[in-house]
Amino acid sequence: MLSDEASSFSIVIQALSYAAEKHRHQRRKGSDHAPYINHLIDVLDLLWRVGGERDPAVLAAGVLHDVVEDTGTPPAEIEARFGKRIRDLVMEVTDDKTLPQAERKRLQETHAPMLSRDARVIKLADKISNVRDLHRYPPEGWPLERRNEYEAWAKRVVDALRGANPALEAEFDRVLEQGHPSGE
Repeated sequence: MLSDEASSFSIVIQALSYAAEKHRHQRRKGSDHAPYINHLIDVLDLLWRVGGERDPAVLAAGVLHDVVEDTGTPPAEIEARFGKRIRDLVMEVTDDKTLPQAERKRLQETHAPMLSRDARVIKLADKISNVRDLHRYPPEGWPLERRNEYEAWAKRVVDALRGANPALEAEFDRVLEQGHPSGE
């Protein structure tokens, strides 16, 4: 018989399996074209190891944070498999893909301070992972100017998220300060 802790953590494993299936044909934009699941594992690792997050619902939602936005999975399916709280957290950090990209980015900035604390930590881990990958494996065709613009936008979003998890915020600052490995 599983302990309560092991039993509650099993939802995180289920979320990883589900996300791997949903994102199976996707790759990251970076020059390494990593399987998309690597990003979701990174977000989970950041939440657990850096952020000290232990709530299985937050961890599972972190793994699932892109599944509605990037795979067209209906929110009702998330709720049926993982419950209302996880669905609500996923939806809180999900962009409306019917809007133009510039509007989605603007809304991330303006909505960030209004997110729940749990959604803010998921968004923090996502931004850390994205900026770290941008530094390590810049997308092909992204000149330095575009990478700098992305970093500036990510910093504005993170600045609006501050107060949710000081350790994750410090990690974002550290990653941003490290900059591009080539010194560009």
